[in-house]
Amino acid sequence: MIPFFRNLDDFLAFVELDIKVLSLNLSPNFPVKIPKAFAERIQKGHPKDPLLLQVLPRIQETRIAENFKIDPVGDLKKSPIQGLLHKYQSRALVVTTGHCDIHCRYCFRQHFPYAEESPNSQRIAYIKGYFEKHPEINELILSGGDPLSLSVKALKNWFDLAESMPSIHRIRIHTRSAITTPERISDELINVLKTSPLKHIWVVHINHTQEIDDSVQMALDRLKQAGVTLLNQSVLLKDINDDAHTLAQLSERLFDVGVMPYYLHQLDRVQGAQHFEVDENRAAEIYTELQTILPGYLVPKWVREIAGEPNKTLMSGGFS
Repeated sequence: MIPFFRNLDDFLAFVELDIKVLSLNLSPNFPVKIPKAFAERIQKGHPKDPLLLQVLPRIQETRIAENFKIDPVGDLKKSPIQGLLHKYQSRALVVTTGHCDIHCRYCFRQHFPYAEESPNSQRIAYIKGYFEKHPEINELILSGGDPLSLSVKALKNWFDLAESMPSIHRIRIHTRSAITTPERISDELINVLKTSPLKHIWVVHINHTQEIDDSVQMALDRLKQAGVTLLNQSVLLKDINDDAHTLAQLSERLFDVGVMPYYLHQLDRVQGAQHFEVDENRAAEIYTELQTILPGYLVPKWVREIAGEPNKTLMSGGFS
């Protein structure tokens, strides 16, 4: 049984902080959920800890901000079948579940109608039919929520579905749980991965080096040994990683543990997350400095997802 903090008072007592000093406010539509394994990496008594700031509900969440939306990346307009998103020509994404092991306060799907969109057995049959009619799709992306919150049996069912379709060559999993709850990388899951004939790419989500402790490194090592290609995507977050040297340290640490930097996302403008946004001019300065610090292969692509566009929009180029 994985332990979580769901009560803010209990969590703050654990990290030795006073709710009155922090002036916090719970968002009723997006409750607190923090794995104990993640909470243990937070510096006790530090109100500006970079991991703490990612999970603390703040009063700003309840304010309406101009140009911040409920569906900032246009997911629902690209859902031909409930539970399936087909935004980009050669790959399609399945919203496998609405559950996640951690509620990051900047989550771009915090308002997503999971009850309506998460696939059931009937929808899965429709999804398979959709893939059969669209042979240009060669990559199945499993997302959510977080697919690792599913049982290994349920996850294997998705692998089996992909393996049954000749057009699918790769399975990509987008997960934060591999980092926040590394105990999800179980012997049972590793055995399933080792026997899968398809290529597996996992895109993990790490924003700060402090998130990588020994347990995370061990989990990532096990995935690599099972033949999984590991990439990382981060979100540029105000007061958390909005500094070139902080991002450079993250890229170096990722490479040390066998993960390639992939994307650095400009914040998706979801309603309730406006206090995390880094101004684009400032972000450009940070990214330019990052390019001078790192070799090109360690510089993640700085991107923004724009609703309706056929691919991620590259914010800056020219690696060296």
